[in-house]
Amino acid sequence: MALKFPAADIDMAILALTPSATELASQQLVPPLTLDAYWLTPYGSPGPKSADTTYIVGHSWDGKDAPFNRLSDKSLLGSEFTLTIQGGAITYVVDSVITHDKDTLKDSDIWNVTPHRVVLISCYTEDPWGKNVVITALPKST
Repeated sequence: MALKFPAADIDMAILALTPSATELASQQLVPPLTLDAYWLTPYGSPGPKSADTTYIVGHSWDGKDAPFNRLSDKSLLGSEFTLTIQGGAITYVVDSVITHDKDTLKDSDIWNVTPHRVVLISCYTEDPWGKNVVITALPKST
């Protein structure tokens, strides 16, 4: 899988990440400390027949350029990105860019299943230890 998000200057592979049973139970889903993007495999996968929400997570870095640093930008609302999967490419349109307190993210409505939706989650660059930025998107109508 790959993510191409021109408005955020992101063009990168997405690695599969399967959280442990303990992480899933505690809802403490922390990706590895890398610059990579990770697809949370238990929650859903993108594609034309998707009935789930797909979650892609990655870290923002303080003092270091990282692709997900560029998600902390409200001007991304309405922009498009493409996920390339085994069956081809799907274009999504960003319908929200919001921040959540890290300690309340697990209880937010982003975890409600919305068919075909993609949710990108990272640390919010203005408060990387206290907040997350969450971008939601749906497939572009053709």
